[in-house]
Amino acid sequence: MLVYLDNCCYNRPFDDQNQMRIFLEAQAKMYIQDLVILGELDLAYSYMSVYENNDNPYENRRSIILDFFNNNASLFVDSDVSEKIEKHAEIIMKSGIKNKDAIHISCALEAKCDYFITTDDKVLKNCKENDIIVRSPINFISDWEGQNA
Repeated sequence: MLVYLDNCCYNRPFDDQNQMRIFLEAQAKMYIQDLVILGELDLAYSYMSVYENNDNPYENRRSIILDFFNNNASLFVDSDVSEKIEKHAEIIMKSGIKNKDAIHISCALEAKCDYFITTDDKVLKNCKENDIIVRSPINFISDWEGQNA
């Protein structure tokens, strides 16, 4: 199974863990990360993942996330297909999804991912792509456990 996590997922463990939702999403993201490390899941990331990570003002977070990409991802969506990705992202944006999020989704579709995992409520609510399942980290874990019981 091939998954793609957007930037907010990678940063969730660094967010304020005093809010229960954030804490649970962070724990679910770390579990997904463990599944990737153990080879139970395949991970895709993209030029947009790298771009957004490089924009992170915290050096230690950038480094941790980049190391995870470099050591664990099985597929990278390069910018050499960005024209195709950006055209599809324009269609996705018509549903109210922001540009960077639409590019992430389009990259996940280009990679033929099974799941797009995000903590962004607007993406979770508005993404209507038929070729990929969009889930929060928590809901992904429910799906995963249901399929692997």
